[in-house]
Amino acid sequence: MHGLYERLRAYEGRVAASGGEGRDPVNEPMIRHWCEAMGDTNPAYPGIAPPTMLQAWTMGGLGGHPAGSARSEAYDELLALLDEAGCTSVVATDCEQEYLRPLRPGDRITFDAVIESVSPRKTTKLGTGHFVTTRMDVRAGGELAGTHRFRILKYAPVRQKRKRKPEQKPEQKPERSREAMRPRPVINRDNAGFWEGVAAHKLLIQRCTGCGTLRFPWLPGCGGCGSPEWDTVAASGTGTVFSYVVMHHPPFPAFDPPYAVGLIELAEGVRIVSDITGVPYDKVRIGMPVELEFLRADDELELPVFRGAVA
Repeated sequence: MHGLYERLRAYEGRVAASGGEGRDPVNEPMIRHWCEAMGDTNPAYPGIAPPTMLQAWTMGGLGGHPAGSARSEAYDELLALLDEAGCTSVVATDCEQEYLRPLRPGDRITFDAVIESVSPRKTTKLGTGHFVTTRMDVRAGGELAGTHRFRILKYAPVRQKRKRKPEQKPEQKPERSREAMRPRPVINRDNAGFWEGVAAHKLLIQRCTGCGTLRFPWLPGCGGCGSPEWDTVAASGTGTVFSYVVMHHPPFPAFDPPYAVGLIELAEGVRIVSDITGVPYDKVRIGMPVELEFLRADDELELPVFRGAVA
């Protein structure tokens, strides 16, 4: 479409959402649930909220946001313009957060968002389209507490050619098409070292050089002492299933449901979300021992996964 990018750029700087209000004030029960799920035992919580909960206080949930919290017409127009250009699919790509002051129980959260940027047309594995970045300013009692940048790709999906499948034995499941590729991980300045480790068949855990605390997933600073200095240790590769879910729906082309996804507690004490391989999905159990292996998902992607052992 002639002049499309110029028309898209005209929306940069316009309001994406206004008058946003958190459904609940910052509160101790939500902080405790979050910390239990993340395995975060920092003694500062729940006196303050973990900084990474920033977006949690802005979510509307199934009931939506209170009256007056609304996505702007400008943002809807931008998405409609992309739809008209054939960019009808959307995928979230990454987010960045900046923390300016701690949030404490009782704080009332308000927020506004702006359309920060629209990229030139990009070609990706998923298809061709434009990256749209919004910036949300989160306030507590009117004071700026943090910012949340969220980036999506609005794209025209690549049309996949159907390949004729070889004949299968009745008891076998047909293999997935090589064209049904797994989603790509987002690699940024904060986690690039982790993926370099994966390429070398190492599962690297960050270690704070100030207090020695191990952390995963990778973060730019220590949640224990706040130090930005760190090095890495290689995981031994052993662990247990701390929790798991069995995925039945929705179906994705690169996956073959039902399958198990586990929260794995490593021997070092940190936890990682991963596929569980080597055992049927209905044999996975909490406490099951697992061992690290590396899965070649396709020609470009290798992933750390954990093989379970049935007693």
